[in-house]
Amino acid sequence: MCDTVPMPEFTVLAGTPVSDSEVLALYESVGWTAYTREPDVLVSAIRGSSFVVTARAANGGLVGLARAISDDATICYVQDILVDPAFQNSGAGRALLEAAQARYGHVRQLVLITDNEPGQRAFYEALGFTEGSDFRPEPVRVFARFR
Repeated sequence: MCDTVPMPEFTVLAGTPVSDSEVLALYESVGWTAYTREPDVLVSAIRGSSFVVTARAANGGLVGLARAISDDATICYVQDILVDPAFQNSGAGRALLEAAQARYGHVRQLVLITDNEPGQRAFYEALGFTEGSDFRPEPVRVFARFR
């Protein structure tokens, strides 16, 4: 007999405010130190985003966040999607990305760039994304520059 472990409960809320300290704690929980080295820049980026959606635990704590930048007509770029490790594989990441997809379902291009980690490709493909080199009839090129 196998014991099942209950998945943590969360609620997804669009446009909810987040405090600076909870944002930093969430980004630190997933090891995104490139963001947390400059907390003022991170907070400014979140506040300047076109759309922010959060996942909150039953106790109200921030456990996930996705944010997008968009012209609300032709393109939406999903900049960040992250979930506290304690809530990963709970469906929170899927729910956050689905909220962004629902908000920008009318735009022609929904784009994101992600790390090359195991599971990333399967996760995004399961949500309807295609890697640029796999587009048909012709692949697309994706260019990025990081500083």
